Amino acid sequence: MSFTIEELARLVDGRVIQKEGAPTDICITGAASVSEAQAGEVTFFANPKYLPALKVTKASCALVPEGFQESIPAIAIEVANPSLAFSKVVERFAPPPVRFAPGIHPTAVIGEGATIAPTASIQPYAVIEAGAVIGERTVIGAHCYVGHEAKIGADCHLYPNVTVRERCILGDRVIIHSGTVVGSDGFGYEFSQGRHVKIPQIGIVQIDNDVEIGANVTIDRARFGRTWIGEGTKIDNLVQVAHNVVIGKHSLLVSQSGVSGSTRLGNYVTLAGQVGVVGHIEVGDQVIVAAQSGVSKSVPARSVVFGSPALPMNEQKERLAYIARLPKLWEKVKQIEKLLETISQRLGL
Repeated sequence: MSFTIEELARLVDGRVIQKEGAPTDICITGAASVSEAQAGEVTFFANPKYLPALKVTKASCALVPEGFQESIPAIAIEVANPSLAFSKVVERFAPPPVRFAPGIHPTAVIGEGATIAPTASIQPYAVIEAGAVIGERTVIGAHCYVGHEAKIGADCHLYPNVTVRERCILGDRVIIHSGTVVGSDGFGYEFSQGRHVKIPQIGIVQIDNDVEIGANVTIDRARFGRTWIGEGTKIDNLVQVAHNVVIGKHSLLVSQSGVSGSTRLGNYVTLAGQVGVVGHIEVGDQVIVAAQSGVSKSVPARSVVFGSPALPMNEQKERLAYIARLPKLWEKVKQIEKLLETISQRLGL
């Protein structure tokens, strides 16, 4: 497949920034990053730190933000969102997506009373327990496990080796990547008579529509009630969500983050990589928690916090600046001590 510059511009709803004397009938046959693109390929520019690379790129065409004024060797196409536009282009050059035929593979194990839509696809060695419900056009990958009375909506995709335990509920268009466990027991124990006594975890996990969950994520079932992941939320690989946590709509949880039990996250919350959140607190709507932060108390809406313990970003930056000055301050203190000692000796003190 190939495109001319003009065809590419129409595809992404963009506008060609005409370079004097530059042809627009060049064939674009592929897509690549700024530093790797070659002649005949399209790239994109969305982060200012890549501007030096863009100025020497070998790409024939570049998708740039509206109002872009820099001189670059590639023919530029202005678009509202270069990264999103580039994704649309990449889809055209990518191999066709893998499709799964409807039906149940002969090696799959289907429990009594399970309801499977005729358009669903159950792949090899999957186990669907008694009373489970699988919606229209949903794909259950090889070696997946769907527990008793679990409900999975329409157009979902569980990649191989996903576990959805008993009575958990998934909405429509939910994507779960390999190795993830939904509905594992919450970490609940009481110390009694010298031993840790397990507290039964009898609740469920509810995952609403359009949620995507990465690989090797664990979402614990509630002690009672539900652990609840709101509509449109995206969870990266290697995230831990504890029992009775509630995560609002359209939030982002980045890799290696962990949320402790009974904490509530609002809508449009972002937890960057390796963020830890203690239990039984509330994080308000539109909060951003910077990477490697530890949240130890509730955070009001629309805050940006950083550090451990997490504090407002500007306050934490000021503290870090003070800490960075400590070696110089220590040297000054030693000089003052020497000066005071000299003065004391001269005065005979």
